[in-house]
Amino acid sequence: MRAVLVGLGAVGARCARQLLSSVLIDELVVVVRHRAPAAGVLASIGSPGSVELVELSPGDFGRSLRGAGVVVLAAPGTATFAREAVDQGVPAVSVADATDEVRLLLGLGTEARDRGAAVVAGAGMAPGLSCLLAAAAAEGMDEVNEVHVATLGTGGPACARRHHAALREMVEEWREGAWERKVASSGRELVWFPDLGGADCYRVERADPLLMVEAFPGLRRATTRAAASRRDRLTSWLPMLRPPHPEGTVGALRVEVRGRRGDKAGTVVLGASGRPALVAGTVAALAAEMAASRLLKPGAGGLASLVATPREALAELSRRGVKAEIFEGVGPAPTE
Repeated sequence: MRAVLVGLGAVGARCARQLLSSVLIDELVVVVRHRAPAAGVLASIGSPGSVELVELSPGDFGRSLRGAGVVVLAAPGTATFAREAVDQGVPAVSVADATDEVRLLLGLGTEARDRGAAVVAGAGMAPGLSCLLAAAAAEGMDEVNEVHVATLGTGGPACARRHHAALREMVEEWREGAWERKVASSGRELVWFPDLGGADCYRVERADPLLMVEAFPGLRRATTRAAASRRDRLTSWLPMLRPPHPEGTVGALRVEVRGRRGDKAGTVVLGASGRPALVAGTVAALAAEMAASRLLKPGAGGLASLVATPREALAELSRRGVKAEIFEGVGPAPTE
């Protein structure tokens, strides 16, 4: 099968490694804006005979899609390419986490269903792995009322720049059936992450709440936060003071799902830790393989909406080195 990968940054390179090791993929086309730096990255990955490097030309992306079984969009601002993929009936997987990009992807739902293809919106660490963890946590519940996502750490330079912007952009939170606009970097909350301990987390502009509302009808609250220092928050309105690192250090993800089991209130907390770029690339590659094999529901949505068996997907991620951890507690039902 022929796969098309757009972008070869920290996440794209990890995704490329996974795709090249897949028994489903025998040819990989890598589309980049600049050929020279990408050639060096591909040389370090290996398997040059099965990889074609294409420099992106305006209006020429459709040519790269010919004969493709799936396309992975692993670069900022490439969500618009998903429409060209859907027009050709090719499943598309995007690692976008910004709300406006994810809304664009969700808008392709009707056409994607008509063509029997899946458009995966947010197939990175958060959203992405966060969606799978939420869906797995919700499996044992009769009713899901709240989903809260928190992250620590960033991946490559593009992820670091996105985190920097997310700390200053207005945030949309889902509360009691309606969207409420909140100020970014507000809502300080101490969050405990697997293996890494506690960190102060604040509201950020990210698409997790939008995808959780799509996945869980009747949801009352959905929020997303990220760990940030005082300097991160104070300088978010300025250009980045120094170039971001090629890849961040170990990060973590925490997803808290609250709901009901019979007459009891239930809370399930799932988490994971690892290098964010590696985690995101692995999730994107798995989503691409499932989309190419038509194992995802046709249409557009996050992994919580499109994956029929989230625990099986998490088991496969575990075999690839991305392991989830769980803490579960049950209390009395809240009084109305």
